[in-house]
Amino acid sequence: MGQIRDIMEKNVVTIEDDKTALDAAQLISEKDVSFLVIMKNNIPIGVLSESDFVKRLAADDKKASEVIVSEIMSSNFRWVEPETEIEDAIQKMLNNNVRRLVILDNSKLAGVITQTDLTGFLRDKLLVDKTIKNIQKN
Repeated sequence: MGQIRDIMEKNVVTIEDDKTALDAAQLISEKDVSFLVIMKNNIPIGVLSESDFVKRLAADDKKASEVIVSEIMSSNFRWVEPETEIEDAIQKMLNNNVRRLVILDNSKLAGVITQTDLTGFLRDKLLVDKTIKNIQKN
């Protein structure tokens, strides 16, 4: 089916771990993304999703301008390498009930893959496979 490198998003929106939750929220809004990768010294140390804002900020009535992203990020993020087979990445997402994977190449951020990316890829693959079958019938 292919490797993650073939379909991963290479332009990842990141933020440094010492920025505020307000900075992160503004970046999420500005870039129209659902999560950020949190970086420290050019190494990914966590992810911050919209649900993290709800669970760890809004639900506790904290002020976004006073909370540092490292306090509300998920540090236990899941990752794969660019050479990972797409099927293996899908299985990892299902097994861990996550909607996104960070792609690391020698501990460096190389990209991300989301459920939406995988759904689009699988849809396109099914359409191509169906077209090929239709052509072969004729």
